[in-house]
Amino acid sequence: MKRVKCEIPTGRRFKLSHFLLGLGGLYLIFIAFKFPYFLEIAAVLSGEDRYDGWNGKVVGDVNDGDLSKPLVNSVYKDMFHRKLEDELTQDAPMRPTEEPLEEGRDGVQPIKPLKHLYGRITGEVMRRMNKTSELSVLERMADEAWTLGLKAWEEVDEFDGKEIGQSSLFDGKAESCPSWLSVNGEDLASGDRLMFLPCGLKAGSSITVVGTPRYAHQEYVPQLAKTRGGNGLVMVSQFMVELQGLQSVDGEAPPKILHLNPRLKGDWSRKPVIEHNTCYRMHWGTAQRCDGLPSKDDEDMLVDGYRRCEKWIRNDVVDSKESKTTSWFGRFIGRAQKPEVTWPFPFAEGRLFILTLRAGVDGYHIIVGGRHVTSFAYRTGFSLEDATGLAIKGDVDIHSVYATSLPTSHPSFSPQRVLEMSPKWKASPLPKSSIRLFIGILSATNHFAERMAVRQTWMQSSAIKSLDVVVRFFVALNPRKEVNAVLKKEAAYFGDIVILPFMDRYELVVLKTIAICEFGVQNVTAAYIMKCDDDTFVRVDSVLKQIDRISPKRSLYMGNLNLLHRPLRNGKWAVTYEEWPEEVYPPYANGPGYIISSDIAKFIVSQHADQKLRLFKMEDVSMGMWVEQFNQSTTVQYSHSWKFCQYGCMVDYYTAHYQSPRQMICLWDKLSRGQARCCNFR
Repeated sequence: MKRVKCEIPTGRRFKLSHFLLGLGGLYLIFIAFKFPYFLEIAAVLSGEDRYDGWNGKVVGDVNDGDLSKPLVNSVYKDMFHRKLEDELTQDAPMRPTEEPLEEGRDGVQPIKPLKHLYGRITGEVMRRMNKTSELSVLERMADEAWTLGLKAWEEVDEFDGKEIGQSSLFDGKAESCPSWLSVNGEDLASGDRLMFLPCGLKAGSSITVVGTPRYAHQEYVPQLAKTRGGNGLVMVSQFMVELQGLQSVDGEAPPKILHLNPRLKGDWSRKPVIEHNTCYRMHWGTAQRCDGLPSKDDEDMLVDGYRRCEKWIRNDVVDSKESKTTSWFGRFIGRAQKPEVTWPFPFAEGRLFILTLRAGVDGYHIIVGGRHVTSFAYRTGFSLEDATGLAIKGDVDIHSVYATSLPTSHPSFSPQRVLEMSPKWKASPLPKSSIRLFIGILSATNHFAERMAVRQTWMQSSAIKSLDVVVRFFVALNPRKEVNAVLKKEAAYFGDIVILPFMDRYELVVLKTIAICEFGVQNVTAAYIMKCDDDTFVRVDSVLKQIDRISPKRSLYMGNLNLLHRPLRNGKWAVTYEEWPEEVYPPYANGPGYIISSDIAKFIVSQHADQKLRLFKMEDVSMGMWVEQFNQSTTVQYSHSWKFCQYGCMVDYYTAHYQSPRQMICLWDKLSRGQARCCNFR
């Protein structure tokens, strides 16, 4: 019996060890089979050598970050059906196994497959197309944009310019603006809760809002339902006070120069908080949250001498005041006692508040009921004069708004004054001989300051002045004929703008990319074509050096490449299966700056002319899709570098993105002194 008792645990240990050994063996077998793929992915993301498929050989004499055709296709095909671990898209639904349904007048019906598998969008094609045929959402949007754009262009041609000629915009006179403004709650509500500030703000300006937060109401939050067993209801009471800039493109939200969001109830922390942030080109920055705990008093954390977050009473924090006994003993021995006053959260449901937003030297200061509550430092790319709108949204009833100490004239220069005083910024005529690189810049009608910053900085590079590189802005039309007339006059003077006759929309940026390809192969004879944005700073000499490292006999796709990205299926940036049926995007370079060889551009233009070019609303993904299609017949050299910056700037950058006009000038000044350094000032 004793032997049996001691054999039982031995048998258990024997079985467990065999199980663990077997599991380890399976893991080693898995690694052995998948190891070549891991090497391929590592070679793709590395910036040194290139791994050549299953042979396990490292191929030398290749540019940093270059990807050959077998490499990209093998990695892409193998990982096509693999579940990707992306933090931002981990909740994206898998492809539906059943036919998707849509609601119509006759009830729920299966969604019909697209009749046209490829986009067919040019002005001439859309005019010839049978309007009764079924069009995709993007095609219908483009059709409407072309129709409205052609009509708007006719209005510009008929516009005699007298209205513009008499305006202060063109005569060089400073625009007069009121020094104070006021609006009551009813008028604000009738105007979509938006107050217009004609000349923006300046240091010392202040805006006072008198209102009452509404009582909390129930809202359904799908993310909470997953963690609460289906119960996604939460009580919410919050409102937003935003300083906004001008909307530049239809479909793109205006920049939020300041986003102030008091959350009385409904925050994920279950505590009242005040959140601050900015949003530029529909990209949010890092939020500053104040939750009742005071921020540090370090000098670099203060804003004009004020804390970023003041203290208020919190139920979960025990007050550190002395006990009565300790306090009595301290007074008995004559120790001085520092009085401490702790305030509650400055907003309460159903209780009137007076909020003052004051623009200081280094940032904004929020004062509620006469007490400083928070401060928010100015961020790069957001200037006070651009804050031409005050929007108040959410669970709040506004009684009145007062804006005082406003600038009486806009500090920016008049376009006419620039036209008269800056002949050196004019573009040279197009060369008749072939060029090395054509750069097409996407811009919007009212981005005059951005275009001027580009003209004054990196467009003065020696390669551009010698006509070895040609640069042009590509701009679509605005719903306002006055704005289009100003754009036409700017284009006629500088000679560097290509006006596209369709109404500008965020979803139709892909049409501008096609236009850049057409210009690069038809209007000029360029060996390579680069696309960038008007807030992208380009080191032209460095880009040319990177191109020269690739054999001119090879097709090239260069930029900050993304591999194995998959579309978002939920949220604001959702992409439907009808728009993109595949689970993974093809390898594509980020949109702020990428380069293609002329043979790829000719392929795109040819496919577009034959109505075979598939279009997608994300232009950088569309380019990756077209390059992959071209790669099936001709080997493409994929060249990756992080120095084509997607967000901001890095040392020794090739391109820097999200650069304000002030940063552009700063970067050019440093580059002129031989320093490829960033300008991350506030």
